[in-house]
Amino acid sequence: MKKTSLIMLMGALVAMIVLPSFTINSELRTPAQENKGVSPEIKAMNLENMQAAYKGETTASAKYAAYSQKAEEEGHHEIAMLFKAASKSESIHADNHRVVLAQAGQSVPEINPEFNVNSTRENLKDAIEGETYEVTTMYPDFIKNADKAGNQLSLISLKYAYQTEQKHKAFYEKALAALDNDNVESLPTTYYVCPTCGNTYETEAPKRCGISMTSGDKFIEISD
Repeated sequence: MKKTSLIMLMGALVAMIVLPSFTINSELRTPAQENKGVSPEIKAMNLENMQAAYKGETTASAKYAAYSQKAEEEGHHEIAMLFKAASKSESIHADNHRVVLAQAGQSVPEINPEFNVNSTRENLKDAIEGETYEVTTMYPDFIKNADKAGNQLSLISLKYAYQTEQKHKAFYEKALAALDNDNVESLPTTYYVCPTCGNTYETEAPKRCGISMTSGDKFIEISD
C-alpha cells in the first residue's frame, strides 16, 4: 500500500509508520493508558491479539477468494464479486495488522489457511457466522485490550477492521437473502475497496472513505 503521510501517534511516536494516511478520531487519540506504566502482561496480550487478528484476516482473505471462485462455478457472478471484494479488503486488514506487529518488533509467522469450500449458500452462511463473531466478540475484545495497552497503532488497525467487518456482515446477509429469493441478479457487480482501511462500497466509490477519510480516487475497483 502507498504511504501518503506520516502520522504522529501518542506524542513522541512520529514517522516510521507504514500504514497509509488516515484521520484519527477522538476515540483513537485518547487511549485508557499511556504505554509507560502498562504491565508486560497487558502488552503481551495485545500483541497476541494482533497475531490472532493477522492470522484470521489472512485466512479470511484466502477463504473468500476460494468462495468467489465457487460462486462463479455455480453461476452466481454477483456473489462471486462480493467475495472477491471482501477478499481484497481482508488482505488490507491483514497487512495493517502485520505492520503493527513489525512496528513492535514482532515476527509474523507464515500462515497456511485451512478452510472448507461448500456450496455458495453454505459459504455465505459461514461468512456471516465469521463476521458476526468478529464484530460481536473478537474485535471488541481486542480493541479493549489494545486500549489498556495504550497501543495506538493496534487501536487504529483493529478499529479499521472492526468497522469494515460490520459492513461485510450486512453485505453477506443481503446476498444470502437474494440467493434464497432467487434474486441474485439484483446484487451489485462492482465494489470499491479503500486501500487504507479495507472499507468496502457497492457500485461507486465515495468522495472520501467514511472510516479513514482516504480520497475516493485511490480506491481499488473490483468489477467484471
